[in-house]
Amino acid sequence: MGDVLAGINSSWEFDTDSVLIRFERGIRTPRLFHVLGERRVPYEALRSIDLVPGPRQGTVVLRAEPRPGADPLVEVAAGQLRETSDPYRLVLPVEREPLAASYVSEVHSVLGPLVDEPADRHLVAAPPPPLQFKAYDGKVSFDGETVSFRWFSTAASSAKWKAGDQTFAVGELEGVVWRSPEVVGGHLRLVRRGTHEQPPEEPDQDPAAVVFGLGYGLVHESLPLAASVLEAVRAAEPDPVPETVVAVPHVEPPAVRVRPAPGDIADRIRHLGELHEAGLLTDDEFSTKKAELLAEL
Repeated sequence: MGDVLAGINSSWEFDTDSVLIRFERGIRTPRLFHVLGERRVPYEALRSIDLVPGPRQGTVVLRAEPRPGADPLVEVAAGQLRETSDPYRLVLPVEREPLAASYVSEVHSVLGPLVDEPADRHLVAAPPPPLQFKAYDGKVSFDGETVSFRWFSTAASSAKWKAGDQTFAVGELEGVVWRSPEVVGGHLRLVRRGTHEQPPEEPDQDPAAVVFGLGYGLVHESLPLAASVLEAVRAAEPDPVPETVVAVPHVEPPAVRVRPAPGDIADRIRHLGELHEAGLLTDDEFSTKKAELLAEL
């Protein structure tokens, strides 16, 4: 591999272990692509790659699907992106279909056995911090370690105004919920770790959430920040506790009783007889010792 497949709004450069997606910055290019710039996607991050008919006559679409959990941007978006803003979709002129088909075949040949398994870590990088955007009721910023909400006095609810500006360290967060600003009820909510309190149902009453609105929290502003926060949260998660190793006490093996040779027993009995004859052993002592020696045979 190593060749470039250029399409509408982006180009894909296939390498031996990954594909480098470069997004154009044209007037008609989705603003999200401007922010993403370029992304390197390891093949191990992919679940599938296919070639399907395009949206218009004379076009085809190269469509890749990442494994669950491999890309923080896709994980946060949760299927809410428009087709035209999908970073894993490349629209091509139909005359490039044979070349695209050959790349699809080559990539399929290197996909591993875990394509249907969720990734155990993020394999595609999110846009790096610092990032910020204006929501309807406050300004959101992320510096890589903390997320800050600064409320607007003219739009924040009384609940948020009373709670005051908020700052959340990534270590105290468990996740991020992003609802697209292109639908009713768009918002960004931070899920705090270890809290058993149910957050307010409405995000405008939750100090851990900001609400979007017409012209606020735009996709190309709020989604990259949400993905970057999620990436940092996952990286800050403690490593799994290793299984406890139970120490097995050392037990000495049982002593093996070695039987004395019959000749040794006979010599010892003969020696006892001499002691008995010399008057050094009584009759009972001689009989007892002799019985003990005979029992060893």
